[in-house]
Amino acid sequence: MKKVLLISIDGMRPDGLKACGNPYLSELEKICSYTYSASSVFPSVTFPCHFSMTHSVSPQRHGILTNTYVPQVRPIKGIFEKVNEFGGTCAFFYGWEPLRDICPPGALKFATYINAYTKESCDTVLTDECEKLLTEVKPDFAFLYMVETDEKGGHDNGWMSDEYLRRISIAIDNVKRMIEKFGDEYSVIIMADHGGHDRSHGSDAPEDMTIPLFFYGEDFEKGKVIDKPISLLNIAPTIAKILGLPAEPDWDGTPIF
Repeated sequence: MKKVLLISIDGMRPDGLKACGNPYLSELEKICSYTYSASSVFPSVTFPCHFSMTHSVSPQRHGILTNTYVPQVRPIKGIFEKVNEFGGTCAFFYGWEPLRDICPPGALKFATYINAYTKESCDTVLTDECEKLLTEVKPDFAFLYMVETDEKGGHDNGWMSDEYLRRISIAIDNVKRMIEKFGDEYSVIIMADHGGHDRSHGSDAPEDMTIPLFFYGEDFEKGKVIDKPISLLNIAPTIAKILGLPAEPDWDGTPIF
């Protein structure tokens, strides 16, 4: 089984990514297949978005429309369950506690949670923990979730504020570290769940619904701009295909390659 690292940078708008000034963005454009015009799901809210990202169905199908988890009426397996079902190991690093419910009990081998407001940059500390585990254990699927772009950037200071852009740049520094250290072993997907406007998100406005996506690894052409429609629903099927796993029949999305 190949290995995949999924990195979700909460609330990262494409124009915010371009405006943050981090020089590594130009390198990502050279080494990845990418798009700045992928679609989130509606409502463009963190928990529904991540559930759609990992389960490849819309919020209208999985039934989660707010940041509060509710059990699925007709349960659909997510990518964590799929990897676990075929004997792989999963790890999850996250800075927003409710997100734990995107993965059911028993599907995770390793997990680290750090409250975003207990550290100057919990995203960086979570990246430290992810780097340590990938070095020592090498799980088949690792999910690194960074929350500070959304919480400390967008909600506290406003989308496209200086602090928002600074938090994006910190996240991209963390992405650089992980690709440079593990890019030979892991395919890496870098993305956002939604964008934002003013100090909020959740609407169907382009500022909330448009997200960037980068795919790094041997399955993806370097420097290729993805010119077909792509959304959160493509993520779980793409991860499954990289790992050599069959797609879940209930999934609505398809692999991007």
